Amino acid sequence: MKTVLMSGGSSGIGKAIKERLTCEGYTVFNIGRREADIVCDLRDGETLESVVKAWLKEHDVHVLINCAGVGLFDPHETISPAKIKNLIDVNLTAPIILSSLCLRALQKTGGHIINITSVEATRHAKYSALYTATKSGLRDFGFCLFEEVRKSGVKVTSINPDITQTPFFDALHFAPSDDEQTYLLPQTIAQSVLDVLHVKGTITDMTIRPQKVGIAKK
Repeated sequence: MKTVLMSGGSSGIGKAIKERLTCEGYTVFNIGRREADIVCDLRDGETLESVVKAWLKEHDVHVLINCAGVGLFDPHETISPAKIKNLIDVNLTAPIILSSLCLRALQKTGGHIINITSVEATRHAKYSALYTATKSGLRDFGFCLFEEVRKSGVKVTSINPDITQTPFFDALHFAPSDDEQTYLLPQTIAQSVLDVLHVKGTITDMTIRPQKVGIAKK
């Protein structure tokens, strides 16, 4: 039985991933503030370090999935320093810390790190400077880390979903349109995670997009 440590498993894409992997026989531990198996604020680096180190003393880890994320799409001059820090802490700093903490354990198991980034990590869009910086940073971190650890047997994958029907958009000023061809379902991303885990080689990067483009303004 393989053990998964993941962030963001309480809602949206992360919840779908946790449910899918659990159905396939993986033991999945979600770390976060809400509905988590391991309760910890991902923005608190010191607590995150102590909590994960304690967990690793009791568990092997075969897969690390960095899925927690927050969105913000506003003119950059309107974004406060506190919001900038929050976005970077959750979307970029926490995954990098978790990867560092788990890497020796993953080397022992020949494990896999999967970063759920965003299609925004692959392009440049208006009002997305901050969000894109965090997601493209995570994607490039994954590329570099794979080159560093591939000899030890550790795989690293970035999955870049386009617009997906989840609560991610609840606090934003836009959302997926009503046309089912313009958005992805979280279960699609979850299946892709499972597919990536079963590949003999390493898929380092995967972008998943709906067939059509369309959003609804709130």
